[in-house]
Amino acid sequence: MKFKNNSSRVFVVDGTRTPFLKAKGVGPFSASDLAVQAGSALFNRLPIEANQVDEVIIGAAMPGPDEANIARIIAMRLGCGDKVPAFTVMRNCASGLQAIDTGAQNITMGRSQLVLVGGTEAMSRAPILYDLAMVNWLSRWMTAKGFAGKAKTLTAFRPHLLIPIIGLLRGLTDPLIGMNMGQTAEELAYRFGIDRLAMDKFAFNSHHALAKAYAEGLMTEVTPIVDSRGQVYHQDTGLRADVTLEGLAKLKPVFDKKFGQVTAGNSSQVTDGACVLLLASEAAVKLHQLPVLGEIMDCNWQALDPKYMGLGPAHAVASLLAKHDFNFKHIDILEINEAFAVQVLACLEAWNNTNYCQDALGMKKALGAFDVEKLNVEGGAIATGHPIGASGARIVLHVLNMLKKKKLKRGIATLCIGGGQGGAMLLETGE
Repeated sequence: MKFKNNSSRVFVVDGTRTPFLKAKGVGPFSASDLAVQAGSALFNRLPIEANQVDEVIIGAAMPGPDEANIARIIAMRLGCGDKVPAFTVMRNCASGLQAIDTGAQNITMGRSQLVLVGGTEAMSRAPILYDLAMVNWLSRWMTAKGFAGKAKTLTAFRPHLLIPIIGLLRGLTDPLIGMNMGQTAEELAYRFGIDRLAMDKFAFNSHHALAKAYAEGLMTEVTPIVDSRGQVYHQDTGLRADVTLEGLAKLKPVFDKKFGQVTAGNSSQVTDGACVLLLASEAAVKLHQLPVLGEIMDCNWQALDPKYMGLGPAHAVASLLAKHDFNFKHIDILEINEAFAVQVLACLEAWNNTNYCQDALGMKKALGAFDVEKLNVEGGAIATGHPIGASGARIVLHVLNMLKKKKLKRGIATLCIGGGQGGAMLLETGE
């Protein structure tokens, strides 16, 4: 049925995510497998079929070689049919958030009424690459004429050409400044004087908060998934309910082995996972009698020096609040993706630092201290893991679920983004 969009409002109908699986070798699921399992669970509980959506938009930073335009693959496997268009978006860690923002814009403009959005990543399946010298040699080998040509090309081969490039590590390194994400996190620790104990305490709290949420049956957004061997995954496999500060303190720095403070224990985990949500216009909600989880009010994107990319949320949230004439008292729930413990702590420091707010954020005074009782209440990426393409969608879904459960009104989901950016989405319920 064709109808015009009579409202610019964008609603989140419902959403679900897979358990996030810590990478241990090659994972049992491809990125599209994960999204299909999440999407199937979502449509199984909705009063519409997959082929009734107008488009599918999925965020993914490193889809596999057999998953070009992974959104279309997911759409077809879900049963959306030949006529439902689909496309993939990529904004590094915020790819899932970008997918939601793009879907919301299309609904606002009246282009679509129902949009399946989200993100997926199988980081354990990140490709192994060769450098350009090996690519050039292979090209010459493939085009060499006859036995003599092949033999001559073979004499130019050198063993060092086989040295692989780890796609995951290269992808998490900023090519402009030559720093990986962990090194930028160390910069934040130095800039704001954040010590190792503070980072480890934050990581400790992330694991225990998530464990408590699972124990109390609060993680209803997670749908079980089954691999080809029949193994069922019910919850995030990187969760360590038994983690201790003493255990965290024993871990060695990873990115600056001599002077650093960022460890595997106070960083997010390399993970596989997917999260999908259904967005709808107000007209579509009424027509299909759809449930409503919450409403997307706005989304804001900001950029900064890639060296300090972890401060992206500080910039994006400050700008978003200013746009709506809000302060922290107006926010009931804040979810900052935990790329690194120090990165979240640095954002809190930046907001409460007059010089940073004036010089970097263009404010007249400090935004102030955020109530940490409202921050990442049920843990975050240090405990759940951080599948790059999916995390933005996960935090949006989680904020909405928490608002609904706690009968609160307003929340923000925000991430830092490799390359020096930040994204923040303002969400509300009808409470």
